[in-house]
Amino acid sequence: MFGPFKPTNPAFSGLLWKIPWRMSAGQKYRQRKRLQAVDQVIATVEEGLKSKGLTCKALERLNAELPKESEMPSRDKYTTFHRRSPGYRIGLHKVAKWTKRSIRTNPKGF
Repeated sequence: MFGPFKPTNPAFSGLLWKIPWRMSAGQKYRQRKRLQAVDQVIATVEEGLKSKGLTCKALERLNAELPKESEMPSRDKYTTFHRRSPGYRIGLHKVAKWTKRSIRTNPKGF
């Protein structure tokens, strides 16, 4: 087929979106910055409540359950639990809307 409606490689073979199997250094850097930003917001809200002599159960629960970015192993920063993948882990960049979610906890043992 020649002309303006020539099929392109992705349209011809079916593969349109190519996601690399591992995160780039820039993606990892931005992920760390996002985690640090969330930690900073939690710390700021907690500090503001402390200055007024108030407490919040939701913040106490967050501090108890969620690890800080510096406390997380790199495996948890860049991958998450996925029950259908062979090693039960999947790269975080393959999760839908991974930049908008705070995925810090996984099932114990994974």
